[in-house]
Amino acid sequence: MGIDLILILKAIIIAIVEGLTEFVPVSSTGHMILVGSLIDFTGEFADMFTVVIQLGAILAVVVLYWKKISTSVVEFFKYIFTWGKEGKTGFRFGINVIIGSIPALICGLTFYSSIKKLFTPVAVIYGFIVGGILLVVIENIFRKRRPKATNVDQITYKESLIIGIAQCFSMWPGMSRSASTIMGGWISGLSTSAAAEFSFFLAIPAMVGSTGMDLLNFDFSIMNTSRWIALIVGFIVAFIVSLIVMEKFVAFLKKRPMRVFAVYRIIMGILLAILVFAGIIHLPAIV
Repeated sequence: MGIDLILILKAIIIAIVEGLTEFVPVSSTGHMILVGSLIDFTGEFADMFTVVIQLGAILAVVVLYWKKISTSVVEFFKYIFTWGKEGKTGFRFGINVIIGSIPALICGLTFYSSIKKLFTPVAVIYGFIVGGILLVVIENIFRKRRPKATNVDQITYKESLIIGIAQCFSMWPGMSRSASTIMGGWISGLSTSAAAEFSFFLAIPAMVGSTGMDLLNFDFSIMNTSRWIALIVGFIVAFIVSLIVMEKFVAFLKKRPMRVFAVYRIIMGILLAILVFAGIIHLPAIV
């Protein structure tokens, strides 16, 4: 059997979409579902692919923030073994990541099957529009206030819990994990750049967990050479694109408001709704 070049090309397209949208507040899952539907990249393998290549994006976080992550891990254990005499900053950061991850872990384990049923284009349309409106409203209310924390080391346990609860809303496809955590950061008193960077770190346990759940339920007997190649290439492409986008996104947030992403989401959602309900494009409805 020959290599399915069309499948690999589709995988590359989806991986580029993942890399471009994972860390900006527009919903990577939503975009991958919609683009996958339009290019006929659907089915059991496609569902697994769109989750696993997110690990490529996670690798980008690890590479870009390697110094912060490695230092925090060392300090975390140093704090434990020195009975709190050293490594307080890294320990506090680590606990914040754990606290911020707990709500999503509980929701994911409790509602895994129900969440998977939401992964449809129509659900994405609702997520785009509602998420965009919330971005505008919450930014207008909270962003003008003087932030209590301007970097991730200043975040309190209470703030990390609020952000973690907000992250649960990202389980609705189209809402965006990045948007949900940044809005949670605004509500709890973080600056936009601090909220965005903390969302990067929360993405590590969240995506590793969701990938693990999907792989446990995946039937690997359907894999063939073309699909393995598509998965590997997709992982690499998602990593490279994510690495580029993350740096530019953080730089953007330090100078500009998030309104442009909110406007994009709302316009995108309305346009897709018109096309779907007018029958111009045919996408599956919620099941």
